[in-house]
Amino acid sequence: MSKNVLLNLTAALVLGLAMAAPAAAADDYTKTKYPIVLVHGFASSDQVLGFSTFYNIPDELKSGGATVYAAKLSGFNSDEVRGEELIKYLDNLKAVHGYAKFNLVGNSQGGLSTRYVAAVRPDLVASVTTGHTPHAGAAPADLIGAALPEGSPLRPIVAGVINAFASLMGGEADALAALRQLSSAGAADFTAHYPQGKPATACGNGAAVVNDVRYYSFGGVGVSTNLLDPTDLAAGAGSLTYLGRPNDGVVGQCSSHWGEVLRDDYNWNHFDSVNQTFGLRSVFSSDPVTVYRAHANRLKNLGL
Repeated sequence: MSKNVLLNLTAALVLGLAMAAPAAAADDYTKTKYPIVLVHGFASSDQVLGFSTFYNIPDELKSGGATVYAAKLSGFNSDEVRGEELIKYLDNLKAVHGYAKFNLVGNSQGGLSTRYVAAVRPDLVASVTTGHTPHAGAAPADLIGAALPEGSPLRPIVAGVINAFASLMGGEADALAALRQLSSAGAADFTAHYPQGKPATACGNGAAVVNDVRYYSFGGVGVSTNLLDPTDLAAGAGSLTYLGRPNDGVVGQCSSHWGEVLRDDYNWNHFDSVNQTFGLRSVFSSDPVTVYRAHANRLKNLGL
């Protein structure tokens, strides 16, 4: 190879890399106007075993230009308490960084917490997206409530054990309040106080925009989706409480509906919805990371 040819190839390579670098830096597919705040659910936190509860999702959102935060709320409590914790968290972010509003994305009970915030502090919220959230309650919670009725001597004992465990995770703990919130009766009471986005029918869509806040939801109907995933055992056990009705192992298909329903039949169980455990799921299912990125792009295109 002649010296001139080598120089030309080198120059072409350098030029190509120089042109590619700005293109990569300019990736703004998920660059929403307002920061995205991920909100975990019941018996969880912002991290699990040192990894994000929304496994690999925050990093992928950030890679497309999004500003992303993960709130840490009480793992065992009512959504009024959790919601007030979230408001404090958002107010702090606003004071420190000057953000005007936030796009809240709540998984499971986290979706109820985001609804509370949007209802009492709509000035803080641009959009609420709930994933696999028991808006109409969850059958496993109903079963546990029936097994531990008011007056049962086991009720305070079980609650005490759970609260003691929860205290190790930080934050307030009231297992009985959380259990009631997730039951059918508790969910109905919560919705009576905070109905923004409530579906017009039991399995339909609700108002897409209330008080300038956009509402979205999604859910799934997978149960045992990957034999290597230990959480599939919990999903399989929880699914039995639905007696054959479509569910994700914790939440019924129609119970996940709120605001504009993006989709309610992902082949995900309750844990797949946040890409756990470590991304294990059915090979025939949608990639949660891709779904979250696409939704961030949807918000971006709406100017949110």
